[in-house]
Amino acid sequence: MDDLDTELLSALRHNARISVSSLAAMTGASRATVAARIDRLVAGGTIVGFTIRTGHETRSAGVRAIVMIEVLGKLADRVADQLRGLPQVRALHSTNGKWDFVAELEDRDLASFDETLRRIRLINGINSTESNILLKTSKTGF
Repeated sequence: MDDLDTELLSALRHNARISVSSLAAMTGASRATVAARIDRLVAGGTIVGFTIRTGHETRSAGVRAIVMIEVLGKLADRVADQLRGLPQVRALHSTNGKWDFVAELEDRDLASFDETLRRIRLINGINSTESNILLKTSKTGF
């Protein structure tokens, strides 16, 4: 991956629908080079899809939160399976340090969120959790 690839990825993260011609003009590369680079990034697995984000997605959940989870002993696989089964868990990340998992949650309201947290805390193997409700999102994507 070189500077051109990085520049293309950055532009595509911002606007997945940007034309090859616009990318070529932006980067100073030819349209053929840009098209070939994008094809190579897709074939190599660096780009796994093109998508859109709607404003509705960030407003649809009444409560969005990050929950850090500490697991007892060697129960991480079992805990992860149960967490993945909860529809409110939109993403689950394993991590290092004090917290074994970081879960991204979405729920319809605070009462439902409280119930989801209660269910998570009752999962056998979870030692402790820390929750942070997300108030405002100013940037999405990478």
